Amino acid sequence: MNDQDGLIPGFDDPEDELCGYYDDFGNKLNPDLVPKPALCLLCSKDENPHELVLCTLNRLDQADQEQQFECGAFTAKN
Repeated sequence: MNDQDGLIPGFDDPEDELCGYYDDFGNKLNPDLVPKPALCLLCSKDENPHELVLCTLNRLDQADQEQQFECGAFTAKN
């Protein structure tokens, strides 16, 4: 991760149109349109930039499900 600008090189560079999140069909996904589950707000990893990609992928993966959100990496805030 590039600490100077907060970007992950080759992943979320705003000048690179190929960077970001995509579904299995090549459609670009916008994680800002997926509401953050309450469980994430209670998690100590919520504001950790090193967990951003994995947490976002987990939320995107479960976005269309009607079941309760689950996260195996959840760690409660102190």
